Amino acid sequence: MPYRVLIVEDQEMPRQLFEIFVKSDPRFTHVASISNASLAVDLCSRDRVDLILMDVMTELGSSGLDAAEEIKRTYPEVKIVIVTSMPEASWLKRAKEIGVDSFWYKEEQKAPILAVMERTMAGESIYPDQTPTVRIGCTNNHEFTDRELEILRELISGDSNAEIGARLGIGASTVKYHVQNMLEKTGMHTRTELAAAAKSAGIAIK
Repeated sequence: MPYRVLIVEDQEMPRQLFEIFVKSDPRFTHVASISNASLAVDLCSRDRVDLILMDVMTELGSSGLDAAEEIKRTYPEVKIVIVTSMPEASWLKRAKEIGVDSFWYKEEQKAPILAVMERTMAGESIYPDQTPTVRIGCTNNHEFTDRELEILRELISGDSNAEIGARLGIGASTVKYHVQNMLEKTGMHTRTELAAAAKSAGIAIK
């Protein structure tokens, strides 16, 4: 009996590509495609789903990781493959913590999505070694420390060093130090420029 696949993707082109892949392989059958991750939980309660291809950022700001966590808690037998093009490092860590089975980057995949689906259904957990390399100014995302990436995510909010420090449990001067280091690494001149570049590249998503 073919595995029943739910596609959660709000962008038309990748959604159609996933549908083509699923329908081309007799090992899988297409159950439905939805654009809002929060609807996936309800669908699993109403229909049999064996595998979900789940984007992280979906329609109306619904988080694929939040939906995956709830599905894994309620329906642990459902396999989930997170699919994304954003190199936000914290997503890899959280996906593993909540029990997501596999993780696949749309732009930098080393294995075709059908191969990842097949291996996932066979009980393997397929994860990349690291996020894709993305340039930001004079450097790339892998040149930032974990603390710098943490501050970079907060920088997108536009808050002051004191406000960011309060949320992270560090002093404003420590935030300022890390921001200055990132400006020097990237060759950028302002924190606003740095935050905008990081958000545009998908390095830091809040």
